[in-house]
Amino acid sequence: MKRTLARFFSAVTLLSLLGAGCTKGLSPEVQKASGRVTLNVWGAVDDIDVYKDAFAKYRGLHPNVVLNFRRLRLEEYEDRLLNAFAEDRGPDIFLVHNTWVGKYLGKTVPMPPSTKVAYAVTAGTIKKETTWELRTEPTITLRDFKDQYADAVVRDTVRKLQVPLHGSTDPNATIKQERVVAAPIWVDTLALYYNKDLLNAAGIPTPPEHWDQFQEQVKKLTKLDADGKIIESAVGMGTSANVERSTDILSALMMQNGAQMAEPNGNPTFDLSPDSGTGRRETPPAYQALEFYTDFANPAKETYTWNAEQPSSLEAFIQGKTAFFFGYSYHYDQIRSRGPKLNLGITKLPTIEGNPNKNIANYWMWVVSKKSTDADVSWNLLNFLMKADTSKALLASMKRPAARKGLLADQFADETVGVFASQVLTAQSWYLGNNAQVVDNAFATLIDAALAGGTRINEAMQFASNQIRQTMYTRTDE
Repeated sequence: MKRTLARFFSAVTLLSLLGAGCTKGLSPEVQKASGRVTLNVWGAVDDIDVYKDAFAKYRGLHPNVVLNFRRLRLEEYEDRLLNAFAEDRGPDIFLVHNTWVGKYLGKTVPMPPSTKVAYAVTAGTIKKETTWELRTEPTITLRDFKDQYADAVVRDTVRKLQVPLHGSTDPNATIKQERVVAAPIWVDTLALYYNKDLLNAAGIPTPPEHWDQFQEQVKKLTKLDADGKIIESAVGMGTSANVERSTDILSALMMQNGAQMAEPNGNPTFDLSPDSGTGRRETPPAYQALEFYTDFANPAKETYTWNAEQPSSLEAFIQGKTAFFFGYSYHYDQIRSRGPKLNLGITKLPTIEGNPNKNIANYWMWVVSKKSTDADVSWNLLNFLMKADTSKALLASMKRPAARKGLLADQFADETVGVFASQVLTAQSWYLGNNAQVVDNAFATLIDAALAGGTRINEAMQFASNQIRQTMYTRTDE
């Protein structure tokens, strides 16, 4: 890894020297724009190897731009990021999770309508030399962004903000506009991993398509002793702490069952009954979804297969102790590397038969720091990465589903990415507040309360909703 970075930064230095070019006769504005620009880029989920080709192509057009890429460990990423900003040494460009967008709105700048950057161009006929040209380029338009990207991405990244009024002589004049605030490349979705050997041994020829089939297969795969103790578990599901992304599984169940998770402004509404038009108050769909989820950890239910004494759901699956695991595309490499002998299969997240397909969107996006002194160049780079051909090459290296709708069809046949890509168009993201950890905590409390009993579910559901509602910032798009 160190050698790879060293080679990359050596190439960066060489290109900078070769690309200095001729500045004689250039206007002061062009000379300034063509000077050395250093962009510090911080990531958390991919190494430089994923981006080095794209960065090299960008630098072929802009050799005055030096890109310092740094990947931090995921578990320390946000703390290091916030500490760096507090000390005025943060990056120009950095990654945020899709549920963090609201939290970082005050620390980032939205995509401008255009960027002004210097290009290295070859001039002359007999004696050719490199010189510089300052170009104003439009960024992707809001209309194109909404047309070309998945709905979940549009909901997460398009926000109404107070921005400077273009063309005004008053520096304090602002206008409320919709703006793209982050640059997406990929979107992950929740799928069902399964152990083919365990299904074969139980006489189950195919994984489940619907949740009722899932229930029946869980019953076949679960073994209990005479005292009701779990001997063999079918799936890690029903609890909170030891189920990987339990919040996402429960959210998906709620949405599939018809719950409206939040209002357009982000305020949570999953604890309410959607308007049926009949005037009758019915049990909110989220209540049924919670009961369905926790039944897998309820000893009194036929689908009992899991409890809080089990290991993590991911660990149990890797060790071949469970037949099913709910996970994202990023789990694939973890499972393959640690469980190389698993006869592994991947299928779509089960659905409720007759109901619309719905899934959870889970991904990271690039943003530009408000403290960057080169925001135009930063957004120009991100627009370059968002272009279809650049994104396609990045995705091939990342092995993740595309955020751009036009790139999804080519991924459907892929053995590892295809299932996840096929669910992108039906994926949703509902949280728009400023503290996503509160959602995980609230849903964990909700699950634990339902399992413990004694607390009325409606009270637990309202408590969870109120906890999340308190994280909603005062929005400027209302």
